[in-house]
Amino acid sequence: MTYTTLISISALAKSLDDPNVVVFDCRHDLANPGAGELAYARSHIPGARFAHTDKVLSAPLTGKNGRHPLPDPAKFIAWLGSQGVSNTTQVITYDGTGGANAARLWWMLKHWLGHQAVAVLDGSWDIWMKAGFPVTAEPPAIKPAVFAAKVNPAVTVSAADILAALGKPSLQLVDARANDRVHGQNETIDPVAGHIPGAINRVFRDNLDAQGFYKPAADLRADFQKLLGDRPLDTVVHQCGSGITAVHNLLAMEVAGLAGTKLYPGSWSEWIADASRPVTK
Repeated sequence: MTYTTLISISALAKSLDDPNVVVFDCRHDLANPGAGELAYARSHIPGARFAHTDKVLSAPLTGKNGRHPLPDPAKFIAWLGSQGVSNTTQVITYDGTGGANAARLWWMLKHWLGHQAVAVLDGSWDIWMKAGFPVTAEPPAIKPAVFAAKVNPAVTVSAADILAALGKPSLQLVDARANDRVHGQNETIDPVAGHIPGAINRVFRDNLDAQGFYKPAADLRADFQKLLGDRPLDTVVHQCGSGITAVHNLLAMEVAGLAGTKLYPGSWSEWIADASRPVTK
């Protein structure tokens, strides 16, 4: 069976010995960028490789490209091959934050590069641990593979695209940040508070239930239809502070059967890097 959105902890546990399955640990702490790597070294799902949000899933910062710009495609594709990913590999990603960082790698593989066989572990690391499934501190034995892919530019929009569409029905931004930050309050991460004009708010954590699992597809579908109405899905663009948690909403919509939305990878941190771009509170 090919998994393309979510995979349960029980299904992953049964697949750990499958040589065609490659697991990536994407744990990351925005306030402490080295924490995920240290946590991985202490304990991880057997066979899992580590995917560093800053070092692997993002490009170097220029001061104009946001906090987590997409990496160089050729380097990222080569890295995937070095980790044993081929064009037939089933990839599974997980983190410790309900899927927020794991969804970044999911989106990069599935949408940006067109590799369909990739899914996020539903429930993440904490529930895997609580359920008593195996963990290890041993590094995985990796056999490099050949991975071939090319970027699909149609799945992203740029700051220029958004600027040209402000106030028009051709684009609806959905901001995944906490509600107070979207309203320009309690901003402790970025140097400018507020949001892109016209953006509506869907806090990414609202996609999860009280236990940390993604809500049922029907509930997610009802939530997003209430938020977006009958707006065409290809006009919906997800953003957040730096393009990470925005993908959580994109994945939730896909789980709900609402595929076809896009991502603004630079998000708020790129938008405010140019003082001429409008902001609102």
